[in-house]
Amino acid sequence: MGCAGSKGDKGPLKKIRKPKPWKHPQPITKSQLVQLRDEFWDTAPHYGGTKAEIWDALRAAGEAELSLAQAIVESAGVIAQNADLTVCYDERGAKYELPKYVLSEPTNLIRET
Repeated sequence: MGCAGSKGDKGPLKKIRKPKPWKHPQPITKSQLVQLRDEFWDTAPHYGGTKAEIWDALRAAGEAELSLAQAIVESAGVIAQNADLTVCYDERGAKYELPKYVLSEPTNLIRET
């Protein structure tokens, strides 16, 4: 038996973190990475989910510092299955999958001069 302020069976929300280091199949420049991200976000609603607002919140969270990302996700009612936001759900159970390239940079990123 818990007190009135205790969490339910779901437990606390997951603390958001950046994805673990990852490597793109080929070395990629920052501008190529930005282009991949833009293409994903332009087509994201076609990958599933029900609300454009959730996709917008996920994009904002993916581009924000971790503490702000946490607040964005919580206020949008996003349920993160994975703490790195690669798999999330909205309050109605719709699934949202994010590729790592929209959330962090690969280890083989080529710095442009």
